[in-house]
Amino acid sequence: MIVGLSAAQGQAQDADHRQAQVEGASHTDIDALLKRMTRAEKIGQLVQRMGGRSKALNSRLGPEELDRVRRGEVGSYLHVAGAGPLRELQRVAIEESRLGIPLLFSMDVVHGYRTIFPVPLAMAASWNPEAARLHAEIAAREASAAGLHWTFAPMVDIARDPRWGRIVEGAGEDAYLGSRMAEAQVRGFQGGDLSARDTIMAGTKHFGAYGAAEGGRDYAGAEAGERSMREVYLPPFRAAANAGTASYMTAFNAVDGVPTTGNAALLRSMLRDEWGWDGLLLSDWRAVEELMAHGVARDRQGAATLALRASVDMDMVADVYAEDLLAALETDRSLAPLLDEAVRRILKVKRDLGLFDDPYKYHDSARETEVMLTAAHRDAARRIAEQSIVLLKNEGQVLPLARDAGRIALVGALADDALSQLGSWRARGDAADVVTLRAALEAAHPDVVYASGADSRSDDESGIAEAVRAAENADMVVLAIGEDYDWSGEARSRSSLELPGAQQALFAALEATGKPVVVVLTGGRPLAIPEVAVRADAVLAAWLLGVEAGPAIVNTLFGANNPGGKLPVSFPRATGQVPVNYDHLPSGRPADPDLSKDTARYMDAPVTPLYAFGYGLSYSNFDYGEVRLSATRIPAQGGAISVSIPVTNTGPVPGDEVVQLYTRDPVASVSRPVKQLRAFARIALDAGERREVMFTLTSDQFALWSLEDDWQIEPGTIELMVGSSSDDIRKRISFEIAGSATGSIAPAAIASDVSVSGE
Repeated sequence: MIVGLSAAQGQAQDADHRQAQVEGASHTDIDALLKRMTRAEKIGQLVQRMGGRSKALNSRLGPEELDRVRRGEVGSYLHVAGAGPLRELQRVAIEESRLGIPLLFSMDVVHGYRTIFPVPLAMAASWNPEAARLHAEIAAREASAAGLHWTFAPMVDIARDPRWGRIVEGAGEDAYLGSRMAEAQVRGFQGGDLSARDTIMAGTKHFGAYGAAEGGRDYAGAEAGERSMREVYLPPFRAAANAGTASYMTAFNAVDGVPTTGNAALLRSMLRDEWGWDGLLLSDWRAVEELMAHGVARDRQGAATLALRASVDMDMVADVYAEDLLAALETDRSLAPLLDEAVRRILKVKRDLGLFDDPYKYHDSARETEVMLTAAHRDAARRIAEQSIVLLKNEGQVLPLARDAGRIALVGALADDALSQLGSWRARGDAADVVTLRAALEAAHPDVVYASGADSRSDDESGIAEAVRAAENADMVVLAIGEDYDWSGEARSRSSLELPGAQQALFAALEATGKPVVVVLTGGRPLAIPEVAVRADAVLAAWLLGVEAGPAIVNTLFGANNPGGKLPVSFPRATGQVPVNYDHLPSGRPADPDLSKDTARYMDAPVTPLYAFGYGLSYSNFDYGEVRLSATRIPAQGGAISVSIPVTNTGPVPGDEVVQLYTRDPVASVSRPVKQLRAFARIALDAGERREVMFTLTSDQFALWSLEDDWQIEPGTIELMVGSSSDDIRKRISFEIAGSATGSIAPAAIASDVSVSGE
């Protein structure tokens, strides 16, 4: 039975409908439109198709595809771009389909559209949510000018195993830092008005625990208990919901045996019913179809049923909804209202974007030309890249380099690799736009000799001899090593975190020359580099920094930029040490280096990370004064406490410090982590300047997921730790929580209030 009007019955109303679009589209009556739709047209809204491939956008938009649009069989396209081409595609949907419902155009705009910013893990190293917000605002400005309405970003998966290639796309290992970066990017993409022509819809991904994939293998299942889901993996998604994310994407993988794309308890019961979120929920690439491979659906009809029951509104490219949902609806009438709910949500975001008002406002070719890669955008990319660099070592203050540093031997293929600086998701970024480290250093310094030495893709050591000769004839060495862009990203998991290729041999040969060696570590994940950490004179974690990578690194090498970044993820000493996250649970037998004792440590390596979460040096030094509390006791219900501490730059140059506040509940109904980040502030201080940082936390931020399966604030002592990193705690203090109360949401999803005053 067909629900609503048939195509023939609806022809007489088409002209009136289009006139209503023109006269009052901002008040589009979605329910009235829904009643006019045939079941096939409803299903069409749930279908997202490829307009091309990521390297060949719009390439599939031929006559057959346009006929699909005319028949109302498509709701959205991805892998499309261009104000002109998409205007024509939208025109077909508006003027040549029966109902004239606009299409959604989408792309993975992850860290920039044409102006490519640092990869997300690098931006998280800035510990500056405003930088993340600004990048998203600029990305939205450029993407919307190219006809796009929707990005599949931010990726907010917490990742504690750097073998997982997609760690590059997120904010690292911590739920609190991840939450702040998540909400900042949602606000940057969507702005204050989603219908504005320079904003786009955020697509927060990948809902569930994708970053907890077993063994760091992409797409593998995760075994995560309810408490770790609630306290670690889901808070950034909740923060994104609070920031108003218009859409989510489901994860590929299964959690505790249930694939997320068919997980009604996680998506419908928690996300929609418990959290009260009612936006557009999209599957990942062919994830609805993959429910069969997971072994939870017998056929495509069963996969469509599972996904719709889980409240997945749109099927990305698998065409399971397009080809098999109608049969499922005819078999099971209880699915009909779920179909209507999904269509209603899709139509609502199209209305919120203003597409019923003006479907062509994203298709101004002149604006597209004007906004791409402007000088202001490049300047923002450079500043954010500078903030993302982390100084890991600076033995003997070899950095910053003097302008008269003599001859510099620049070594490493990565120093001249423009493509890699664009990262694994590059949207419309072009390697020709990138200023490499080689180009920037040769422009900034009069005496640079370059040798590739060895790249990260080969075990070939034949270039090492040339690199050694360059080093021997120079005063110092700048060595770019690490991973190129294709070592990290989707389906780029690694079993080893050691330097790939012949790079370790290259480093050893250069270090043996006796010349000072400054390592610029490139890549999208933490690497196990114990020998580099010990033997290099200086190490900069430079990640993959985007179009302004070279100038940002060179400014840091010569001191025009004082590095203030901090690690958003721990660096292990060896691959076998992972995961090595800072907020682990205490053991009944805490680690002791004495091997005669049976404790929670390794026989062959320290249990501590090589570089801890939150770690990062500066060309300045920072002194922490006495910490003060606004109270020594607060009520569990509605309580709040302020933590104040003065910080002074005691170094000779201006610099940024990231002041970090950690908490611990030492005695609770369930074992609590040894410390948890609950506030931070990146502050700029002139030489000798002193400023006071005050963090204000509410009692809700001390809740835990209880044995009764709810958020509980328990009475007792709370320890507070303030410092420069998770393993550099400068001050400690404690207070009491009086009484018990029910918490509201995941504490890590709640932003602490931060204020900074001068003295």
